[in-house]
Amino acid sequence: MKRMNQIPRNRKVITRFLIVALLVWSAVSGIPFGVRFEHRVQAATEGSKVSADLQDIVTSGSTTSATGSSQTMALKADGGSGSSRPVPIVIQTPGAPTKQLISAINRAGGSVKRKYTNVLALAVSLPADEVAGIAARDDVNYMSYDRATLLTGHLETTTGAGQARNYGTAATGTIDGTGVGIAILDSGIAPAHHAFRAANSTSRITASVDFTGEGRTDDPYGHGTHVASIAAGNSHVAQGAYTGIAPNARIINVRVLNSFGWGASSNAIAGIDWCITNKAAYNIRVMNLSLGATAVDSYQNDPLCQAVRRAVNAGIVVCVAAGNMGKDADGNKVFGAIHSPGIEPSAITVGAANTQGTDTRTDDMVATYSSRGPTRGSYTDAGGTKHYDNLIKPDLIAPGNKLIEAQSPDNYLVTNNPSLDASTNSNIDHAMMYMSGTSMATPAVAGAAALVLQRNPALTPNLVKAVLEYTAQPLAGATTLEQGAGLLNVEGAVRLAGRIRTDLAGRTLGDPLLAGAVPAQTTTIAGTTFSWGGGIIQKWNFITGLNLITKYQGIYGTGVVLVDGVLYTNGSLVPNGVVLIDGVVLGDGVVLGDGTTLDGGTLVIQGVVLGDGVVLGDGVVLGDGVVVSDCVLGTSAASVSLALSVPANGDGSVCMTPVQDDVAN
Repeated sequence: MKRMNQIPRNRKVITRFLIVALLVWSAVSGIPFGVRFEHRVQAATEGSKVSADLQDIVTSGSTTSATGSSQTMALKADGGSGSSRPVPIVIQTPGAPTKQLISAINRAGGSVKRKYTNVLALAVSLPADEVAGIAARDDVNYMSYDRATLLTGHLETTTGAGQARNYGTAATGTIDGTGVGIAILDSGIAPAHHAFRAANSTSRITASVDFTGEGRTDDPYGHGTHVASIAAGNSHVAQGAYTGIAPNARIINVRVLNSFGWGASSNAIAGIDWCITNKAAYNIRVMNLSLGATAVDSYQNDPLCQAVRRAVNAGIVVCVAAGNMGKDADGNKVFGAIHSPGIEPSAITVGAANTQGTDTRTDDMVATYSSRGPTRGSYTDAGGTKHYDNLIKPDLIAPGNKLIEAQSPDNYLVTNNPSLDASTNSNIDHAMMYMSGTSMATPAVAGAAALVLQRNPALTPNLVKAVLEYTAQPLAGATTLEQGAGLLNVEGAVRLAGRIRTDLAGRTLGDPLLAGAVPAQTTTIAGTTFSWGGGIIQKWNFITGLNLITKYQGIYGTGVVLVDGVLYTNGSLVPNGVVLIDGVVLGDGVVLGDGTTLDGGTLVIQGVVLGDGVVLGDGVVLGDGVVVSDCVLGTSAASVSLALSVPANGDGSVCMTPVQDDVAN
């Protein structure tokens, strides 16, 4: 493969290169860079109202090319063939879905499967040959294929969560998540497992709902129980060796994946919708989605992303798995394989770190399987030109390799992969299992968000995200497209949150953000001291500056997006007068952290790889043109979509494909 010798290694040169590339792009288009994004949004609206994969189904009468063979089987199960076959679709609407639209769907031979309370959308079944007619209606914004979704002790110490326990006040008590609700949207939770007990032996699972249609909320698959215990498992088992990040948080069990670990985007949207409606009843401040669907649409049109945005705007921190498509079958790095809704800017998208099983962070690295950015969702404008989002993702990485946490009884994963069983106790309510993947890293961040919010309940979702990014530890040798802002640092995040004002309501741009002195921007874990990254991710760059934590920024409010803060003029970074103030600068390394290049990388666009000389929106040139071939590992007839968990018996040394089980032998 060709190496990228044309990319300079000096980080300041890289910064200038990115700015110049963006300015050249702006000059060629004749549109100032600050206006460009608004034009793109308008173009997306004016372009096709049907997602690319749904259009493929309409054209071919098959889902094989767009979604893989398992989804084809699922579609056949609905009955019908060719253009008359009912297709599962999510329809987004400009307002509340109209009666006229519902009537039109019924007249076309379709049916409405699900309505939502907070999300402007319908989940429907519609004959393929009726898609164009429904899409042409004024009361339809966008139509997407209802893509399948699937899964995707030491932890307390290596993240600094144990240290953060002591940062409470008389009002908060021990920082352990008390009072904060974490919604786990997954395959269910084993209700009797002792990891979910409170100190008085009552259950901390305060609500359980099912959106799979199976009429159960336990966890026959085994994924959701493990995920929930990473976020909020207690110290009851094995003398606390497997304590989760927020061991006294409330747990809300929202089952959106079935007994085989798969579901549909419409199920996940229904779960998100329910959480928004019930936010106050259960104090749902954090939502965990260790699942994902193929990223086809731009986040501007993707219905799952739009649902996540609704949740964030409602005041819920949403943590999402990046995916496990970080390398191909030959072990080569793969770029551009972030799943949906991980492509959504308002979400905290989490990649996985391999801690090598040690508490010290000096040997930590990005797990080889962890999906890398940039995001490759796209839209097609009215002229037929495809535009890719190309956002920097993931936002953070967290421990995700070979984690031992709670096991649900007789679950599918352990039954089919006995080596995952880590139990040394015959009590099934104490059973533990191994799992690896970004599915496991994500609840570590969700638990951290709960601790941050317990320490300072006034923080908005954007401020929580900014605090987690600002205090993260950048790992040498990893690019921003691999690690985002860096490795999760719970100690630093909770300490910084404790310095931020609690009277944030009504704060405006430039107001003092801290109630006390600026905290020391270093953390010591397992005897090693490291510096915080000191910055946050924007769309195509990394920005730093002390004012990010000393003065209130407009991007910290509700109803805006944290990444919408930077403009360029005459080759300089200019803070937007509404969302950012002076004192914010482009950070060293921007996209290419630690001065490294994207050596040996392959950029995947839905199975197609970009060739040499392609320039992304951030000015980075990616080389290599090797096409990644599909491979299937441990496939079962029930498996669909992309798994977000990988085998525990290695650092992702498997081929991750659109058709496979959550865990392979």
